[in-house]
Amino acid sequence: MKPSVEAHSRTKPDSDSRVWLLILGIIFLATNLRAPITSVGPLVETIRADLGISNTLAGLITTLPLIAFALLSPVAPKLARRFGMPLVLLVSVGLLGVGVLIRSAWGIGTLLMGTVILGLAISVCNVLMPSLIKEKFPLRTGLMIGLYSVSMNLAGAIASGVSVPVAEGAGLGWKGALAIWSVLALTAFLFWAPQLRRERRQATISAQQDKATNVWKSALGWYVTLYMGLQSLLFYVVVTWLPDILKSQGMSADSAGWTLSFMQLSVLPITFIMPIIAGRTKNQVGLMIITVFFFFAGIGGILYGSDRLTMLWVIMIGISLGSSFSLAMMLFSLRTRNIYDAAELSGMAQSVGYMLAAIGPTLVGYLHDLTGGWRLPMYFLIGVAVLVLIFGVAAGRNRLIGQPVPGKS
Repeated sequence: MKPSVEAHSRTKPDSDSRVWLLILGIIFLATNLRAPITSVGPLVETIRADLGISNTLAGLITTLPLIAFALLSPVAPKLARRFGMPLVLLVSVGLLGVGVLIRSAWGIGTLLMGTVILGLAISVCNVLMPSLIKEKFPLRTGLMIGLYSVSMNLAGAIASGVSVPVAEGAGLGWKGALAIWSVLALTAFLFWAPQLRRERRQATISAQQDKATNVWKSALGWYVTLYMGLQSLLFYVVVTWLPDILKSQGMSADSAGWTLSFMQLSVLPITFIMPIIAGRTKNQVGLMIITVFFFFAGIGGILYGSDRLTMLWVIMIGISLGSSFSLAMMLFSLRTRNIYDAAELSGMAQSVGYMLAAIGPTLVGYLHDLTGGWRLPMYFLIGVAVLVLIFGVAAGRNRLIGQPVPGKS
């Protein structure tokens, strides 16, 4: 009988240099999973004016990657079993760079085409990374998920902040400001390529696929999925439309972009710490409640609070969004028994979840077009946050997918 990949990684640990190379590869891959999307939000108005499109169509620029996430996420675990996780991740980050360049090549056609390509590439990385971390760092999953989340959010924050200065101050326009993120994809490609030479044993995962539970028939799997989707909806709406919301309250375009960037930068510590705390607690119900409370406080502050405290409200929203994402990533490991279930749950949650999230930016853009203001869209976000709380509490209880529910036969 062949030893499992997980057992092999435990009994034959890599040298320190190989472990650090793996960690750097994970970090650079993670930096590509938000920056190409968060860089769009501060430039939406510029793109819309240049191409002559509506707010609803502008919202589609952020929605299309989410649709791509939904379509390819269930396939990602199968691709990993067939071709090996390192190769699939390497090809994905290469396609991501190509998509970033195509997005800025010409007009609305290439903008949408490139957006779909980079969305498909990101979806594969999104699904496989939590499972990879569970496999390679079984005793440090919380720490590595925290590092993964911080890397992703840091790059996303920088992208939000520099988009307008690069587009206007450096004179590159919105196309150049979006195209520069292909350099980040190239860097990740170079740092991840060495993993191919030493990870051929990943092919053994195909022999273990019968160990995976059918997560689609699990109520707990659906709780995790709906939590993942709804918190993602809130995040992508915020990174797409928060700059416009702030500009409607008198803030300049440059300041609104940097405020979005500061929001993401200021919550990096909590984004790092939250997975570690979640991994050490018996259940995550209390963390779910606290996380959503911060979102209520932040949105309520923007709606009814003082404009002088805008930065405080925005930070509260950021704390909520950063924490909820970290918790969602941890749930893939905490609610599953092995790396195969983790990959399947990640694929399910990110497929259905991102299809649900894809509704957000376009719907909020439509609500804004319909009413001419932001009050109704923000009430919509409050309603979604209530659902995040409900499903978060259900997903936060200490159970495993495939484990019998106490009291039921």
